[in-house]
Amino acid sequence: MTAGYEIHKMADVTELHQAAALGDYDLVSEILKKGLHDPNHKDIDWNDRTALHWAAAKGQSDTVKLLVEYGARPCLRTDIGWTPAHFAAESGKLSVLRSLHYLHAPIDATDIHGDSPRRIAEIYGHKECVKFLET
Repeated sequence: MTAGYEIHKMADVTELHQAAALGDYDLVSEILKKGLHDPNHKDIDWNDRTALHWAAAKGQSDTVKLLVEYGARPCLRTDIGWTPAHFAAESGKLSVLRSLHYLHAPIDATDIHGDSPRRIAEIYGHKECVKFLET
């Protein structure tokens, strides 16, 4: 593999993170279709977040589903143990929590401090998310 290919491949991964962080479903879809990415790449500059973490935080249920279709693993954790469900709970994104549950993603895992997504939703006052995560 040439160095040029490696740089191009990494640029696409960064582009995937950026598109997910912007909540741009069409751009995420376009990048995934290229096939030069790793949807599970952890961005070390952002605490090991994957594109799926970003999509969950932004409340992009359709993007979450798309990323999982293309092999994104919803069980991957950041450096402090947050799953995509933690990010959805922090920002009160109930639709994403429902999507993650539907996709059989872990929605009750604890981080390195022992906090579950339900606890994170409680801390941030997202009552609907708390109610959903209790059932």
